[in-house]
Amino acid sequence: MKSENAGKVNSLRSQLFIGGIVTCGLGTVAYAATQPALTRPAQAAALLLMALLTARMKVKLPGLNGNLSVNLPFILIAVTQLSLVEALAVALPSIAAQSIPKGGGKPKAVQMIFNMSTMALALGLCSWVGRAISTPGDDWASASLLLLLTGTSLLLAQTLPVATVISLTDGGKAPRVWSNIFLLSFPYYLLSVGLTSLVNVASQRFGWQVPLLMLPFMYGVYRAYNLYFGRMMKMQPRRAVAG
Repeated sequence: MKSENAGKVNSLRSQLFIGGIVTCGLGTVAYAATQPALTRPAQAAALLLMALLTARMKVKLPGLNGNLSVNLPFILIAVTQLSLVEALAVALPSIAAQSIPKGGGKPKAVQMIFNMSTMALALGLCSWVGRAISTPGDDWASASLLLLLTGTSLLLAQTLPVATVISLTDGGKAPRVWSNIFLLSFPYYLLSVGLTSLVNVASQRFGWQVPLLMLPFMYGVYRAYNLYFGRMMKMQPRRAVAG
């Protein structure tokens, strides 16, 4: 989930909020730098390539100044299988790539930095949740619960800041904006968590290369969402989420 409103910094409150998110994101990166770093560099490099490719497969969210890319499963795999540093190395470049306009226009620096900071903060929260609730053992049930909580943390940590910045820049109510974002993005997050769970299990059995086979499937997901959201925008006029 990426906001396009962060480039419209038109009030002191929005400036302070964006500055706070950026500060927290930088703090997360600084903290990650103090932790064990390269655990699986080859896997991290492969996931980064997949995340970059799918970051450009983005669809416009109806009625919202934001878009959705199908890179989330690769980010979830990184945060559940790799170190925090490696997860950030996979996620942040893909978020930067997602922030570049499709038409080749010049990206907005504030917007890109805000989106990257939001993701860094979200991954830091996911890492903390994972350490707080993880238990010894490798059973499928506990691993699936951990992934579900990790995905929920990522969903909240990404959508709440985006909803807040949209409400601050457009003058609307944050809960209403967030509910619109949640309704549109939750099915995709749920799909990503389920897919990541299956891939994690398969990776333990067949090797870390399994996620590389997901690219054709994620392209299919992108095409399906593009068609679905395109029909939604044709069937109803653009609604204001700020009201």
